[in-house]
Amino acid sequence: MRQRNFIILAVIAAFYSCTPMEKQTVDLILLNGKVYTVDSAFSTAEAFAVKDGRFVAVGTNAEIEKAYTSDQYYDARGKAVYPGLIDGHCHFYGYGENLFRYADLSGAKSFDEVIQRLEQHANSHPSDWILGRGWDHNLWNPQVFPENALLEKHFPGKKIYLGRVDGHAALASKAALEMAGIHAQTKIQGGEVLLSAEGQPTGMLIDNAGEAIKALIPKLTDSEKEAAILEAQKNCFAVGLTSVVDAGLPYQTIELIRKMQTEGRLTMRLNTMIDPDDATMDYYMPNGPFTSDHLTIRSVKLYADGALGSRGAKMKAPYSDDPKKTGLILFDTSFYIKVMQKAYDAGFQVNMHAIGDEAVHYVLNLYGGFLQGKNDRRWRIEHAQIVDPADFELFGKYNIIPSIQSTHATSDMGWADERVGLERIKGAYAQKQLLEQNGWLVNGTDFPIENISPLLTYYAAVFRKDLQGQPEDGFQMENALSREEALRSITIWAAKGSFEEDVKGSIEPQKLADFVVLDHDLSTATDKEVLHTKPIVVFSSGKKVFQAE
Repeated sequence: MRQRNFIILAVIAAFYSCTPMEKQTVDLILLNGKVYTVDSAFSTAEAFAVKDGRFVAVGTNAEIEKAYTSDQYYDARGKAVYPGLIDGHCHFYGYGENLFRYADLSGAKSFDEVIQRLEQHANSHPSDWILGRGWDHNLWNPQVFPENALLEKHFPGKKIYLGRVDGHAALASKAALEMAGIHAQTKIQGGEVLLSAEGQPTGMLIDNAGEAIKALIPKLTDSEKEAAILEAQKNCFAVGLTSVVDAGLPYQTIELIRKMQTEGRLTMRLNTMIDPDDATMDYYMPNGPFTSDHLTIRSVKLYADGALGSRGAKMKAPYSDDPKKTGLILFDTSFYIKVMQKAYDAGFQVNMHAIGDEAVHYVLNLYGGFLQGKNDRRWRIEHAQIVDPADFELFGKYNIIPSIQSTHATSDMGWADERVGLERIKGAYAQKQLLEQNGWLVNGTDFPIENISPLLTYYAAVFRKDLQGQPEDGFQMENALSREEALRSITIWAAKGSFEEDVKGSIEPQKLADFVVLDHDLSTATDKEVLHTKPIVVFSSGKKVFQAE
C-alpha cells in the first residue's frame, strides 16, 4: 500500500513538472530593446517587466516572456533603452519661471539684439517691469559689459532687470537702481556696483549687488508658480529627464512642489537643495533628511563665489584679462561655518558653488575641517571649474564629490583661456581628473544657464565640442569622459550624488521603472549623431510621460 501511494505521488509530481509555470501578470513588458542597465557590470539586456511602478525582472526576451504576461507591451524595435536620465544640478523652478515671465536673451549676438527682443517681449507681456535673462557679452563685439543708457533711450523710466547667462551679473535700469537705493557710493559685501568713467552706476551689478533689486520684483502667485512648474516638467520629460536636482529653493517653493506631487499633478522626481536662510533650514533640518519616491530633501546649497564669465569667480591671482580683479567670496567665513555645522548635525549634505581656483581651495579646506578624512557624507562642490593642481588630491582625501556641468566647458572654451591664462586653463574643466579622485562624479546641465538637454551634456562630456562641432579635435581631450563614464554621470552617479542609487539610476529589479528609448545608440553613434539624438518615448514609474510625434 505504501509503495502504491509512492507511485501515485511520483505520477502527480511528474504531471505538474510538465505543466507550464503560471505566468505572473505585470503592468508593462518591454521587448526587443538594447537595454543598457547601467548596473555595476554595465550589462545589457533585451527585455524587462514592470509592476507597481518598479522593475521586477530584467533579461532576454525569452526569459521575460516565459515568466510574465501583461496587457501592455512596448516593442523597442532594437532601439537603445536607458535608465531615466537625471540632471544632477539645475534650476528647475527658475527655468519654469523664466519661461513664464522673462524675455529669452540667450544667444543674442549684440546689445542691439537684446533691445529688439525686449521690445517684442514688452509688447506681448505688458507689465510694470521688463525682465530678461540669458545675455552673454562674450558673444558680442566688443566683449564688454553693457550700460543702461540704451535702456533709457528705448524704455524711458521703466523698471528693468536683465540677468546675465550665468545668473551672477545683471543690468538694471536707472528706475530699478533708484527704487533699490543703489548709487555710486553703494558698497555690498560679495557684490560690486560697476561705475562709469564719470563715477556713476552703469547699471551693471555683480553677484550680491543685484539682490536688492531682485527682492523688489513682484512674486508670482501660487497658480502662476504651478503653471511654471508644469511647463518645466513637460519640457524635462521631452528631453528624457525623469529626475532633476534643483540647486537651491526656499521652503515655500519646495512645499508647493510637494503639494503638487501629492495631488498627482507633478510626477517629475525632484531632489531639492534647500536655501541657507534660517527659515528654510529651521523648517527642514530638525527632522533630518526626507526621501520619498518623488521628493528628496537632504542638502543645503551655498555659494562661495561668482562666475567666470562676469569675473566674479574668486581666483588666487588676478584675471589675465583684467589684472585689477580677482573675483569675490560672497559671504563671511562665519556664515559658511554656521550653515555647515547645522547641516553636519542634521545629516544634510552641503553642496557649495565654487568656480575660481581660490574658491575651490577655500571650500575644500572648509569642508576638510568638518569631514576630517574618509567619509560617506557626499558633500559636493558644484561646478569646480578652475582647480589648482595642488588641490585635486583634496577631493579624494575628504571624499568630496565634484558636481560638474560638461557643457560649461564647451560654452566657455572660446574665451576662458583669456580670463585665466594659458597655465591656469590646464586645471580648468578638468573633468576626467576630477573623476579619478573618488572614482565617480555628478553631471548636470545647470539649466537654464545651459540647454536643458542631458544628451548635450553627454555630447560635451565625451566629444568636448560645441554645437557646431568645434574644435574639430575637441577641447582639452585629456579630460574627456568615456562613453560609459558620461552615461553613468547622468544616471547612476547622479542618483548616488543624492544618496538615491538604491532606488533609481539603473534598470534593475526593485528600482523605480524610469526609462527612455532613444533614436540613436549612444555607445556607437558618431559625434554628429549624438548631437542630434532625441527620445522616442519616456516612461516614469512604468507610465508613458512623453511620446515623440
